[in-house]
Amino acid sequence: MGVAVDTLNLPVVESDIPARLDRLPWSRWHWLVVTALGITWVLDGLEVTLAGAIGGVLKRPDTLGLSDSQIGLSATCYLLGAVIGALLFGYATDRLGRKRLFTVTLLLYLTATALTAFSWNFASYAIFRALTGAGIGGEYSAINSAIDELIPARVRGRVDLIINASFWIGAAIGSAAVIGLLNTGVVPVSLGWRLAFAIGAILGTIIIFLRHALPESPRWLMTHGREQEAERIVAAVERKITGHVLPEPESRIRIRQRTHTPFKEIWDAVAFRYRRRSLLGFTLMTSQAFFYNAIFFTYALVLVEFYHLPAQKVGLYLFPFALGNFVGPLLLGHWFDTIGRRRMIAITYALSGFLLALSGWLFREGLLTAETQALCWTVIFFVASAAASSAYLTVSEIFPLEIRGLAIAIFYACGTLAGGVAAPLIFGVLIQTGSRNALFYGYLAGAALMIAAAVVEAVIGVDAEQKSLETIASPLSAALEDRIALRD
Repeated sequence: MGVAVDTLNLPVVESDIPARLDRLPWSRWHWLVVTALGITWVLDGLEVTLAGAIGGVLKRPDTLGLSDSQIGLSATCYLLGAVIGALLFGYATDRLGRKRLFTVTLLLYLTATALTAFSWNFASYAIFRALTGAGIGGEYSAINSAIDELIPARVRGRVDLIINASFWIGAAIGSAAVIGLLNTGVVPVSLGWRLAFAIGAILGTIIIFLRHALPESPRWLMTHGREQEAERIVAAVERKITGHVLPEPESRIRIRQRTHTPFKEIWDAVAFRYRRRSLLGFTLMTSQAFFYNAIFFTYALVLVEFYHLPAQKVGLYLFPFALGNFVGPLLLGHWFDTIGRRRMIAITYALSGFLLALSGWLFREGLLTAETQALCWTVIFFVASAAASSAYLTVSEIFPLEIRGLAIAIFYACGTLAGGVAAPLIFGVLIQTGSRNALFYGYLAGAALMIAAAVVEAVIGVDAEQKSLETIASPLSAALEDRIALRD
């Protein structure tokens, strides 16, 4: 850590901390980071699956006796909670620190989901679902910021994609829980749905102990006047790396320390300095969310309505869908670090759109069975899962450190509203018409959005592969004479 320099009467420090974090070989410490922080996506997959699968059960008089409209409204409460939580905690994580917020948001989640298991009527259930959503939404901002700032640049792409794909591990856990607790008769249904929601609280309780062992982001510390603490954390991690000779840090950065970032500076960065990147983030997040949720939330309806599949068998057709969603980023992820972000994002987005248009045409012409329709969706989302995950990767690495959490929150909110509200509503109406042709045009719209996003990525995408976060977007607190001019 260099000696403080006085520039414009503000404290400036020179640091090699970002370069030292990026030079680290993969280690057990990184596995701890991935496990303790990546659990967020598993929890989200668990919550979404539980709510969807248990919805029908909650209409029974021996549970909560909810109506169809109340079940739908409770899902909206979860959605709004996630959006509000993301924005609120996104700003807070930039101001108060990553560790403090990823502890607070996890505590909020596990408390709220535990309380959900004790709901006694619709109002209590809706409130607890909204608080659960707020915890999950806040997690996305705090967690994605911390992961990107702790993982070495050379593997940041594949790690982020695989973590995002772990949503489907949570979905699998949720499905298994529903089958075990509601369909086997081992426990009465009136108790089984409550036990299912308790699973999230149990997982969260275990993970909070792992998170206690994680440090604050050294990158965040060095910009907030705590460079000595950042130095101690990085030195401690380096001491744990045995069997490797660490190369000399490749660069140093000069930071003008600050306690917070004013709203005016945040607005200037998002709306002006990085306006093209804001357009890129908005386009990628909203297009993938519309595309994804249009299929995911109407999967069962299409199989039942058009292929006359018994509703109780839908779960069997969801398994290959979930498998494709997880395996895609697992196998394709390393190419985002080697072939490059711009090429792979554009390719996966465009290919996803093309495949959906093709399968939509086969559907309209009556050339598919329930089995081949499920196979088509599995192939599509093998690719589309990597594309969707790359949208989250993009918004988490192309903005400066001081606004990273809030940037993630803003574009997560845009994607959640577009995908969670518009897509299921539109496709639900199209399915109700009973017209294959109408649904085909809906699929074409989703395909067109993905292909358009691919074009936007190809034109204004950021080549972020294997680059330090400070090279991709110079910190707003970088000393003026050293700041990288990245106006776009």
